[in-house]
Amino acid sequence: MDVEVLTAVHAAHAGFLGRAWESLRGQTNRDWTWLVQVDGPGGAVLDALAACGAREDPRVRIDVHGEQLGPAVARNCALGRSTAPLIQNLDADDELEPSALEVLSGALAADPAAGFAVGQARDLHEDGSLVVHRLPVEAGPLPRNGLFDHWLADTDRVPVHPAGVLWRRSLLLRMGGWAGLHGREDTGLLMAASAACPGVVVADFTLRYRKHPGQLSETTGKFGGAAAQLMFIRERAEVLGGIAPSGYSV
Repeated sequence: MDVEVLTAVHAAHAGFLGRAWESLRGQTNRDWTWLVQVDGPGGAVLDALAACGAREDPRVRIDVHGEQLGPAVARNCALGRSTAPLIQNLDADDELEPSALEVLSGALAADPAAGFAVGQARDLHEDGSLVVHRLPVEAGPLPRNGLFDHWLADTDRVPVHPAGVLWRRSLLLRMGGWAGLHGREDTGLLMAASAACPGVVVADFTLRYRKHPGQLSETTGKFGGAAAQLMFIRERAEVLGGIAPSGYSV
């Protein structure tokens, strides 16, 4: 099943791209294209992609927009270049488990009403160890508003890992892509999508979420607008919760 993998990357994270690339090359579903969107000048990122061999692969499509504008804008630029029915997010410093694309696309094929699929995640630490990221939701179909209701009960913890979601492109366009938030753009999109349509959680591990000092999630606690962002996410999801559900087909 055709999947386009979107990766927004800036120079500081260029060194992680080789591992992300290896995780793509190891996928059991080989029908993928990698859309790399360089957020800022291209030099370090293009060098890293050349060093790992990704620039020579015809499945890799790279675009540089020159000015660093943040992950939401970069992902939306990549979304604008996409054409596949399924879009997998992959942050530059993370890795996909080998069966991720096969399992997640299979889950959407089996559930035409679901607009997104997400699996289990493991935290990847600097020493190479993997720590299971336990979810408070069970594997299986997610009713509309299911994730949003979980998140409202504890806004400090997202009920599934938003960095590893496989999306139907039609839903991403309906949601307007990623909102321009500071470090919560993936959470904002996921909560809005959960309010607008059903999803599905798979039992398999699909994401290795790298833990390192330079990641944005380690610094957002210093951001003074965090409370306002949480209110924005909540109100957007509540508004979209009034949208009548509609089916999706692969």
